[in-house]
Amino acid sequence: MAGRGRFITLEGGEGAGKSTQLRLLADALAACGIDVVVTREPGGSPGAEQIRALLVSGDTGRWSPVTEGLLHTAARRDHLERTVWPALDAGRWVLCDRFFDSTMAYQGYGLGLGREPIETLQRVALGDFRPDLTLILDLPVETGLKRASDRRGGEDRYERMDVDFHRRLRDGFLDIARREPARCAVIDAAHPVEAVQAAILDAVTRRLDVRVP
Repeated sequence: MAGRGRFITLEGGEGAGKSTQLRLLADALAACGIDVVVTREPGGSPGAEQIRALLVSGDTGRWSPVTEGLLHTAARRDHLERTVWPALDAGRWVLCDRFFDSTMAYQGYGLGLGREPIETLQRVALGDFRPDLTLILDLPVETGLKRASDRRGGEDRYERMDVDFHRRLRDGFLDIARREPARCAVIDAAHPVEAVQAAILDAVTRRLDVRVP
């Protein structure tokens, strides 16, 4: 029977390059013979993808912070039950584009809901479950927003929120990393893709004791 897999999450503000780095990391781990599942939040299961459609489209003020937090948490629980936990139990490594730190950063810090309500929601949805490693891709707000705008035209409702929101968001991610240094590694995402990839592979190698080419 295979041992339990590892769970790695990638976090960061808009335009940080998480999706690109997730694919590169998945390829590197697969080259080591590791069975990898790539997923995302909100989403990653049929029910969670339906909730995602409610969250990322529409007017920027479509939901209150509390409602957003509840929707994200509902999507997360379905994602865990149907995708993440079964894969880990089967010995597969799961790479996730965003996880519970994004809810804390976006709703808790960015929208001002605060840490305590988000922590309460997380306890209900996750219990004691946590990622083995969280990679927080950090870069200046203006750089990230320009990258996001150039890439997709800003149709995501979070991308269209004001700059102050995105500054609180960045500060939130960095505060999360300061609070949990054993779990979180901050990666400078302002560098070229290859340099960011090298920093990520170094963090995975050191933190999870696996040799990655």
